[in-house]
Amino acid sequence: MAKEYLPRGVFDFFDGGAEDEISLRENRRAFEEISIVPRVLVNVSNPELGTSIVGTPAALPFVVAPTGGIGMGWPQADVEIARAAAERGIPYTLSTTATSSIESIAERAGGRLWFQLYVLKDKPFLETLIQRAAAAGYEGLVVTLDLAVGGKRERDLRNRYTIPFRPGPAELLDVLRHPAWLLRFLRAGGPDFANLRGFQGFRSSGATIAALVGQNLDASFSWDEFAAIRDRWPGKLLAKGVEHPDDARRLVEMGVDALWISNHGGRQLDGAIAPLRALPAIARAVSGRVPIIVDSGVRRGVDAMKAIALGAQAVAFGRPLLYGVSAGGLEGARRALDILSDELRRSMQLAGVQGLSEISESLLGPQRPPHP
Repeated sequence: MAKEYLPRGVFDFFDGGAEDEISLRENRRAFEEISIVPRVLVNVSNPELGTSIVGTPAALPFVVAPTGGIGMGWPQADVEIARAAAERGIPYTLSTTATSSIESIAERAGGRLWFQLYVLKDKPFLETLIQRAAAAGYEGLVVTLDLAVGGKRERDLRNRYTIPFRPGPAELLDVLRHPAWLLRFLRAGGPDFANLRGFQGFRSSGATIAALVGQNLDASFSWDEFAAIRDRWPGKLLAKGVEHPDDARRLVEMGVDALWISNHGGRQLDGAIAPLRALPAIARAVSGRVPIIVDSGVRRGVDAMKAIALGAQAVAFGRPLLYGVSAGGLEGARRALDILSDELRRSMQLAGVQGLSEISESLLGPQRPPHP
């Protein structure tokens, strides 16, 4: 539905990955290769989907991952997704490049809020973002570590999906073929990057969003700077973009509250290991000392069961909610979450699992061979 509603450039910005999109495909394939060995004769009339995520109860083992620039899909898309997450009792992560501000989300959506931080070269502005999140009552700061530079997202280049959006003749014709989107866009006005207002580095034109973000990232960011953020952030600190067990072990020793295994949804390093495949080694390395969240490739409720069996506390996802909100605003975001939660409940019942705490590696069968 989202693909039909959105112009190609907007849909591809949400849907696409970096370069040849190898990691994008492998992220999904990693889940598909995991098999489950169900148990029978278990009372599964009322499976328990509740859990704890980073020390606080949650109704589902789901986290809304940060997604930038999504106001191009639906006006106030960030707010609508955050509202749906609050209603369903799960954490919502606001992107640095969101089209709704830190303060607006806190005022209009509420719920458990985390702020995802891109590490910018402009340190005073970076500090301002951290202070704003703390002042607005955000529970967690999610520092993105896999973004030293912007990924090369070739769909955006082919579609001329740049800031500001300046379509060529073919792209303009495609926009005109989507009158419902165009009318809603014109009525609402073009979205901006609300958290970056006043940031001088984001005034460039003619670049893709990934390239423009990449121009302003601090590629020299290292362990000492990360430790400094840990020292001054008052809430929970999550490290996002971790895939190597040695990095995971060191981050735990530094005092992070959670590890978030991610390859940025296949949008950064093409060929990076699928996070689900990286999960077992990281789980062994940290031995339960901190909770683990895994994203990239989550498309079905059963995927949460597979990730939990391999050592995750929760799964995070962005694209399913982008498709939902683009198809129907708040109702679409709610529907996307309901589909995933219903699938998780059904999968637990069919696997003979009464609660998330029962899910372990013993539930998994042999890995399926890769399909062509």
